[in-house]
Amino acid sequence: MADTTTQSTLPPATPPSAGQAAIFGKQAVSDAFPDHAAIRSLQHLIVDARWEHKELILSVASETILAAAQAAKDAGYNFLEDVTAVDWYPTDTPSAPRFQVTYSILSIGLKQRIRVNTRLMGDNPRIDSITSIWPSANFYEREVFDLFGIHFAGHPRLTRIMMPDNWSGHPLRKDYPVEGYRS
Repeated sequence: MADTTTQSTLPPATPPSAGQAAIFGKQAVSDAFPDHAAIRSLQHLIVDARWEHKELILSVASETILAAAQAAKDAGYNFLEDVTAVDWYPTDTPSAPRFQVTYSILSIGLKQRIRVNTRLMGDNPRIDSITSIWPSANFYEREVFDLFGIHFAGHPRLTRIMMPDNWSGHPLRKDYPVEGYRS
């Protein structure tokens, strides 16, 4: 006889209304997944959410990234898969955030994956390092720093990891010259 006790406590793999391809908005996602561990633990930090392509994507304010990472870890999300960034340059308005930092986080026990996003302004993009919560963020944050120029406050060794130390600029920024800077 199979043990079904853990299966009944997991949230559904697809949204409750199977015909709906995506769910947008914090309230709509919360209503669709009322027992989801990540939504419950991050509820007070989430500024926006969506369920799209069978993925739960939670947006938080950049100032709360440490609290969000700790809340996700406390909720059972125990494996940081990746940290990456997107440059949305040119933005629609000068006051729009230019960069997005995305954290892919997995719960092996819950068999769930979430993405946590935050947006940063372009003039001097800075965010707290999550290496104190997940030491494996070390090299991911260094890569984002090197290629996008996003500074991670509190990082133990924020130095270039892919480009030479004397390299000028950050090559994955959309305003970076295609052939690099010439002297």
